[in-house]
Amino acid sequence: MEKTNKRYTPEEITQKDVRKSYIRWHFINEIPHSFEHYLAASLLWALMPILRKLYKNNEDLKAAYRRQMLFFNTQLSWGGGVITGLMASMEQERAHQESTGAEITMTDDLMYNTKAGLMGALAGIGDAIDSGTIQYIFIAIAVPWAQNGSALGALFPVVAFALYQLGIGLFFARQGFTMGRNATNLVSSKGIQKTIETLSILGLFMMGILAGNYVKVSSSLTFDISGKEFILQETLDKILPGVLPLAVVAGVYWYFNKKGLNVTKALLWLTLILAVLAGVGIL
Repeated sequence: MEKTNKRYTPEEITQKDVRKSYIRWHFINEIPHSFEHYLAASLLWALMPILRKLYKNNEDLKAAYRRQMLFFNTQLSWGGGVITGLMASMEQERAHQESTGAEITMTDDLMYNTKAGLMGALAGIGDAIDSGTIQYIFIAIAVPWAQNGSALGALFPVVAFALYQLGIGLFFARQGFTMGRNATNLVSSKGIQKTIETLSILGLFMMGILAGNYVKVSSSLTFDISGKEFILQETLDKILPGVLPLAVVAGVYWYFNKKGLNVTKALLWLTLILAVLAGVGIL
């Protein structure tokens, strides 16, 4: 790799700079969304203060801008946090190599391949944990308040989830910057994997609690057996309490699993089936 003849001294990047970059990413994340670059403009805007501290030569700064404007798409806090910190660390190493005329080992390909390799994997983890688990835990906590008419029931999930994502994103950005190219070890560490597993199990419990408490389905079917009235719902409550709500939730899950996540069609089919069962006197 050709060495650069330019000499300048990059400023040192601090955790404060990384924190500021993540906050910029956090609040602009989806605003400059484009088909060609997806979220690359958001990441570039987040990193601009850092890049300007590192590259005092205009040509090197422009090259860094172009490098960070390649296609990029990931989840807000897990992917965005780790990659924001990691790119800050890698750009800092690249700037020092260019400023000293050393061999450029922190190549454009290495930086982009690292980013591309992480963005999909981290997005999958982040979506499953944040959107699939954490937000429903906050909702489950707030549902009783909403049912009692408290505005806190509507506000709590929104505020708590926003603060959680900001906090976890700042944590991952700091860790990504500190660990540099070893940041991939962060998400594969035993501690993080245990946390993911624990949250996944907790999320399943919370979904079960929500289904059991707020999905109300009961049978009105009664008939006589040897002159004695048989009430189906009473029998079900003695044998398998909550089996009808469970059957409805399981049916919706089966539909999503087979037909895809089409909520409108699922609601229409569910309404039709329940209406028919109610019309014939089963529900």
